[in-house]
Amino acid sequence: MYCPTHFQEDRLPELINLIEQFPLASVVCNGPSGLMADHIPLMYEGGPDTSGKLVGHVARNNPLWLLPADQELLVVFQGPSTYISPNWYTTKRDAGKVVPTWNYVVVHASCTLVAIKDPQQVLQIITKLTDQHEASQPHPWRVTDAPSEFTESLLGNIVGIELKIKRMQGKWKVSQNQPIPNQQSVVQGLLAEGSDAQTQMALLVRAHGAK
Repeated sequence: MYCPTHFQEDRLPELINLIEQFPLASVVCNGPSGLMADHIPLMYEGGPDTSGKLVGHVARNNPLWLLPADQELLVVFQGPSTYISPNWYTTKRDAGKVVPTWNYVVVHASCTLVAIKDPQQVLQIITKLTDQHEASQPHPWRVTDAPSEFTESLLGNIVGIELKIKRMQGKWKVSQNQPIPNQQSVVQGLLAEGSDAQTQMALLVRAHGAK
């Protein structure tokens, strides 16, 4: 990924935070017929002596889990993104030398894949994922709420995956290349528009802008 220094984000807590907030990943690999991409919710798990891993599951009919163990995959997590209008730049008044752009935040993880076929281990993965995503519900649904025979029948149709992270790269393109007055006016413009993505981006511009 092309990433100028001022957009580079290497702090692991920031990368993990984005993964946890936007867990639906695009998993890109070189398949039998060429490049292929799957879209899979993944959970980050840290390791004391490693970069950690991403855990999830796929349908048994999905060829992703059959890839060679040494093949490298690209896993992409996309955070908030939004159009930035030149009208929001304070410097537009100065000879009009401004252009539109698009702000976004992404994490790229280069990984190798390990398939997990043992039903009990797959059940553990499903339980962890479910507990994580149900945590905000008033009455969280549990895997054990479903009849055990029903759950067991489903386990035969899925395979767990562990994506061992070799390296990660973050790109936070949130107006850091603009002078402070433009950063401030971009925040105002985004907040005035008021969509969820624009509000999230306004907070990112405010947090990561030049001090």
